[in-house]
Amino acid sequence: MPQTAFWIERLKGNLSVIRDYASLLGGSAGRLVLSLAYFVCVANSLSVGDFGLFATASATGVVLSRIAGFGFVSPLYRIATARRRLVGAYTTGFLLALAASLPVVAIAAAGFYYAFFASDMPVPAYVMIVAAEVLCWRTLEVVVIVNNGLGRFLQGAIIVIAGSAFRACAAISFAFFGNDTLTLWAFAYLVANAVAALAAILVYYPRQRLRFTPHLYAARWRDSASVAGAEIIFYLQSELDKLLVLSLGGPQTAGIYAILMRLIDLTALPIRSFNTMIVQKLMRAPQWLATWRMRWGFELGVALVSTAGLAFLGGVLHVFPRALGNNVADAAPLVLVPLLVPAFRNLVEYESELLYARGKTTLRALILAIVGLIKAGLMVVLFRAIPGGTNWILGLNGLFLTLWIVSAASTYAALDWSRARTRSAPEPFSPVPQPGE
Repeated sequence: MPQTAFWIERLKGNLSVIRDYASLLGGSAGRLVLSLAYFVCVANSLSVGDFGLFATASATGVVLSRIAGFGFVSPLYRIATARRRLVGAYTTGFLLALAASLPVVAIAAAGFYYAFFASDMPVPAYVMIVAAEVLCWRTLEVVVIVNNGLGRFLQGAIIVIAGSAFRACAAISFAFFGNDTLTLWAFAYLVANAVAALAAILVYYPRQRLRFTPHLYAARWRDSASVAGAEIIFYLQSELDKLLVLSLGGPQTAGIYAILMRLIDLTALPIRSFNTMIVQKLMRAPQWLATWRMRWGFELGVALVSTAGLAFLGGVLHVFPRALGNNVADAAPLVLVPLLVPAFRNLVEYESELLYARGKTTLRALILAIVGLIKAGLMVVLFRAIPGGTNWILGLNGLFLTLWIVSAASTYAALDWSRARTRSAPEPFSPVPQPGE
């Protein structure tokens, strides 16, 4: 009888995990469909060059959004996971950190503009796209993060789907009315993201009184700073390629690259849902992923799902090259060329999440910085070795393979070194009796 009760409880626990993952995956599936509709409308309404500029400016906004709040979203998430009654106090801390960070964001945005966009993109379009990412979409992400921390995965999925729906509606309206100017699309993009963020806050953010408690914030500043640094570095190394392609190849090449990377990004949506579950599991059970059998099993699973996703998209476009519109049809023959890129790219992101889950935020930032520098160097070498044309796309497979090798070796070495040091450390002396003694 006790054995039966044990298996019943274990089954209930697994069902709970499956239900939570299904909720997250449902959000990803909904976002996948809506993101595809949004992508098709924008990519075929703008010229290939303007789409490249939009995608690159959006990527810049994503990087800058990680400066916003100085990483205080990490303590907010941890508190939502462990001590829910303090969400109101930490929300106040996040809002203060956000306000303090905005001048830094503005200075960094100006630097990016004059370095990469000044000759090709009007200032109003750039400002609106960056504002949409930094102020609006990042706010929506914070609402999702807090809901996931509270275990409200279904609500988080609904927010993601609704936000993507607002973007898709803006893109469909933009295409329907026959507009093709980048500035007008930037305005529509800003409005859609602002409405999505406001709706998420009003409907789904926890109702707790905002309290100013500076002593709590002071205790978390190191965590915030290290997470902010790691996040900035992660997204910089993740999005730096778009900036480099724009500067090395021009808007047209950036447009082709943006189309390919957007399709590759779609393969990451189910992986990110999986990452969320892994992070929470490792926060509660740090030794859970200690065996190499489990590690390689998860790595293989991420790689197979990622590769299969792009293979499916590439196969559809091979048979129906105009399935995603005329502009995408120009890139359709190239989709299967970087077939291994999604696997290695998503694995680098997965390994970064493992370090975050174990609290290794400084090491995470260092590893991502190394990966980013290697990526930048290899991108420059690739474009100089294969100037013009599209032959450089094949080289992306080797480039991202190199990044994965560096990331995997560094990540698992860091995790094993930390565990070995914990085992070998002497038991600390405590003169105060512990609970149960």
